[in-house]
Amino acid sequence: MKITNYKEVLPVAMDNDMIKNVAGRIMIGKEDGAPNFCMRVFEMKKGGFTPKHTHDWEHEVFVHMGLGEVFIEDTWHCLSPGSAIFVPANVEHQFRNNSNELFTFVCLVPPKAPEL
Repeated sequence: MKITNYKEVLPVAMDNDMIKNVAGRIMIGKEDGAPNFCMRVFEMKKGGFTPKHTHDWEHEVFVHMGLGEVFIEDTWHCLSPGSAIFVPANVEHQFRNNSNELFTFVCLVPPKAPEL
């Protein structure tokens, strides 16, 4: 069993040509003995984005705070606190922060996906 606060987990900063102004935290993963999912929390600063990409696993996302957008099926969709998103396998997608405030979301992936 593991109980923690996301602020106690050190963030991994990601900032290059493919991903901008993003920090990720592995909340529950393989090191915790979780065989079926990895729970990650991402924080995106103003102007932040993930790469537009596809992969052969699904993931589920829950927006905790802030405003952002997700690109799925050739369309940008607005996101706000409480939004839940299902991204099917092999569907091109991307997240971005289009506001001036921090955009924070939880993302679950299966064990074959990279934890961060």
